[in-house]
Amino acid sequence: MRILSANAPYGTGGLGLHFQQLVEETRAAGQLQYYLAPEIAPNDSHGRTLTASWWEPLVLSYTPIRWSNAWKCYLSNEFFDRRAAALLPTLMEDGPVDRVMGFAGGSLHTFQQAKDHGGTICELVSPTSHITNVRRLQSRVPTDTGIQDTWLNDALYQKTLREYEMADRIYVHSAYTRQSFLDAGFTPDRLVDTVLEIAPRFQPPVHRSPSERFRIAYVGRVDATKGIPLLLDAYDRLSFPAELTIVGGWSTRTMRQYIEPKLANRPHVRLAPGDPLPTLQQADVFVHPSYQDGFGYAPMEALACGVPVIVTEHTGMKEYIQEGRNGYVVPTGSVDAIAAALQAVFQSPLATTESLLPASFPHSVPSTAT
Repeated sequence: MRILSANAPYGTGGLGLHFQQLVEETRAAGQLQYYLAPEIAPNDSHGRTLTASWWEPLVLSYTPIRWSNAWKCYLSNEFFDRRAAALLPTLMEDGPVDRVMGFAGGSLHTFQQAKDHGGTICELVSPTSHITNVRRLQSRVPTDTGIQDTWLNDALYQKTLREYEMADRIYVHSAYTRQSFLDAGFTPDRLVDTVLEIAPRFQPPVHRSPSERFRIAYVGRVDATKGIPLLLDAYDRLSFPAELTIVGGWSTRTMRQYIEPKLANRPHVRLAPGDPLPTLQQADVFVHPSYQDGFGYAPMEALACGVPVIVTEHTGMKEYIQEGRNGYVVPTGSVDAIAAALQAVFQSPLATTESLLPASFPHSVPSTAT
């Protein structure tokens, strides 16, 4: 039997969707003992909600830590990890547990507790490429964009390396992620390949409404490591009428100070928090200019909606791109390459009322438990 944990609401956001799929696959196999998360599925007897202590939000929101995205990320994961580790012995008394699964950056103390129990296999889920590769790529962001808002500091980096050492298995979900671990010296037998799925509601529209402007979409976190400054610079270079819709919210004060003036001076660039589906179904192209992503849910959802995508070479979902048919793969960090790819899609439109996903890609996530 398996216990899973993740510092993400079940089924919400990229990490939460990833977690949901692992939980439901474990449940379907009859191997689910419990899962731990800040929010669980409604009325789910297998779920355990890990509520933050009263003082945790105060530390993250009312101390100097609030100015550092990296320290907020590290401490949020650290607090969750310690809560999960404290609860684990009690949960393991309810029945035999031979596997404990957690996500990179939030599992070290949980794994230590599991190892102390004896005979428990520790399974680590890596939503990114190897953390050394992440740090290398994110180190380019301040030089390329002039913005420093990485979520990775040395404390989280060192903790993740220790989790790698403790893990008996590491779950990877793209050939890109897998190769980053092989390049770091991991043997293939320690890596477990998985395929992530997307929700079936992401479908092409019955028809696409006409527009005088070429419609560009982005969905996800609004920060420099996701390449937002590059996308805005590429937009400024376009020689044809275009509009850019960014579905998401900024994660740092630094990014807010950067992007608000950009939006004010560009009437056809807008920030649109909320459901991305309406934007995706009417977009002409989706751009995912991230410096690093192990997979990339949003680009895959765009393809499912019949929207071609432009992604960087350091994303796992590049494996699903057929150049000139459903999108383009561009060099990471290149404004020129993004602008050129946008020009190519404008001149030879690829958007359709049929899915642009490869036929082999699964197109659903398991249903939420009730």
